[in-house]
Amino acid sequence: MTEKTTQQKPPLAIISQFIKDFSFEAPNSPQLFFNKEPVEANLKLNIDIKVKKLNDDLYTVDLITKVHNTTKKDEKSIFMVELVYSGLVGLNMPEDARKEALLVTVPQYLFPAVRAMISRITSESGFPPFNMALVDFEAMYKERQKKEN
Repeated sequence: MTEKTTQQKPPLAIISQFIKDFSFEAPNSPQLFFNKEPVEANLKLNIDIKVKKLNDDLYTVDLITKVHNTTKKDEKSIFMVELVYSGLVGLNMPEDARKEALLVTVPQYLFPAVRAMISRITSESGFPPFNMALVDFEAMYKERQKKEN
């Protein structure tokens, strides 16, 4: 007699990761490369997370990252990066645990790829690589919860 085993789905599974949208602009190149003096930069970084439910236990999570680097002196654009990096995610957990998983855990998985891509594109565009600091997605989630309540 054979025993029938049912395989339990994991509580969270990243099925795939992919670039949904990517844009890089350096509108004042190559002129910026000819400056004899070092240029002081003003960096603006914006990170957002969008979640879309596809069916009962399948979601897409978009990690939206925007970086705009301008000169401090006259606010000319040095470079702009916009990246929407997404994950297709399967969840097998109670409904009350899903929101935190989608807004904290999944972005933590996606972020290293985003960080590497932005560093590489800035470097290969002739600028020093922009190495993003680590992001505390749990703190972002708690801040978002405060605003919603």
